Amino acid sequence: MHIFEVGQVTRYIRQLMDYDEALADLWVHGEVSNLSRSSSGHIYFTLKDSQAQLRCAFFRGSQRRLAVDLSNGLSVLAHGRVSFYEAQGNCQLYVDTIQPEGLGTLYLQFEALRAKLEAEGLFAPERKRPLPRYPTRIGLITSPTGAVLHDFLSIVERRYPLVEVLVAPSSVQGEGAPGEVIAALDALNHYHLACKPLNLIVIARGGGSMEDLSAFNHEGLARAIFASTVPVVSAIGHETDFTIADFVADLRAPTPSAAAELVTPNVLDCRIQIAEMRRRLMRNMQDRLLAAADALDDQRRRLERHTPSARIETYRREVDEALARGHRALAHRLQITREQLRGSLMRVEALSPYQTLERGYCLCTDRTKRVLVRSHRTVDTGDQLEIRVADGAIRSVATETREPSPLDREARM
Repeated sequence: MHIFEVGQVTRYIRQLMDYDEALADLWVHGEVSNLSRSSSGHIYFTLKDSQAQLRCAFFRGSQRRLAVDLSNGLSVLAHGRVSFYEAQGNCQLYVDTIQPEGLGTLYLQFEALRAKLEAEGLFAPERKRPLPRYPTRIGLITSPTGAVLHDFLSIVERRYPLVEVLVAPSSVQGEGAPGEVIAALDALNHYHLACKPLNLIVIARGGGSMEDLSAFNHEGLARAIFASTVPVVSAIGHETDFTIADFVADLRAPTPSAAAELVTPNVLDCRIQIAEMRRRLMRNMQDRLLAAADALDDQRRRLERHTPSARIETYRREVDEALARGHRALAHRLQITREQLRGSLMRVEALSPYQTLERGYCLCTDRTKRVLVRSHRTVDTGDQLEIRVADGAIRSVATETREPSPLDREARM
C-alpha cells in the first residue's frame, strides 16, 4: 500500500483540473452569495443553484470589464476557469468576466466579435490617428431628435465657436441603425474627399442597455470605422459602456458631452495662450532688436576705425607723436651739445693768450712782418712793433735789442 502526502494529493487534483480543456474556458450560471471584497480589491463569492454551490475568485486585474454591480442574490453569468486551490483544499472558479442574467448570449456574441477583430489588428494602438488640436470642421453622426445633438452643439459653441459642425443624421438604435450609421460615415468621408476636408468624425449616442447599444457592436460598422479616411471618435453610452466601435475608433470618449470637450479646445485657454505667445514674441523681438542694434553699433565702430578720415587722424597722431619725440630728442641733444660746448669754451678760455694778458703779460707783433715776436734776435732797430696788452694795444718802434741780463735769467728761473 502506497501512502501519499496531502500536498501530493491536492497537487495531483489541481493538475488534473488544469489539464482539462472543458474546465479551462466555461460559462457558469448561478446566484451570488457570500460576497466579500478584500482590501486589495479582489472579490470573493459563491455561485449557487438549487443543487450545488461553487466558490469563485474575481481578481482586481480582471474587473476592467465588470458590467454589473455585484450583490448577494443577483443572478449572473460568470466566465472563467475552474481549478483547485491547494491551500484550502477547495475547488473554485477563477472569474474573468461577469454579466447579469439575460445578457449571456448577447455578451458571448460581443466577446466573439471583439476577439475576432482584435486578432485582425483593427484595435491595434499603432494605427490610431492623432486628432488635430485646433479643428476647423467636424462631422457628427447622431440622432437628429435626441438630446445628444443639442448638448454636443451647445458645448462646441461655448468652447470653440470657430469650428464648423457638419451633422449626418442617423438612427442609433434598432435593426436598421448599423446600416444608417455606416451610410452616414460613408457620406461624410465622401464630403471630405469631394468638397471640404473634415478634421474628424464623432459618432455619438446617449446611454442605454446592452441591447440598446448593440447597433455599435456590428461587424460592418466596425470595418467601416476602420476604413474611414477621416479619424473617428466614438462617444457611445456612459463611461462604463463599451462597444466594438469604441475599440476600433481612433479615440473613445466616455460620453457625447465629453467628446465635445475632447475634440475642441477652450477658446478662453486659446486667448490666454495667444496673449502669452504675443508677450513672448514681443520679448523675443525686443531682444533681437537690441542684439541687432548692438551688432550695428559694433560694426559702425569697426567701420569708423577703418575709414580714410580715421586712418588720417591715426596717422596725424602718429606724426604728432613722432615730432614730439623728435623735438624732445633734439632738445636733449642740444642740451648735451651746449654742455659740451660750454666745457670746450672753458678749456679754450683757460688756454687763451688773453687770459695770460690779464695776468700782466703782453704780446709783441712785428707790424711789418706781421709775425709774433718770439725772440729779440728777430727784431731790428727801427722795426714797427705792436704790443698787445689785456685792455688794448700799444704801437712802438724798436730802439734797441739785447740779450737778457743775468738778473732777467734768474727772474725767469
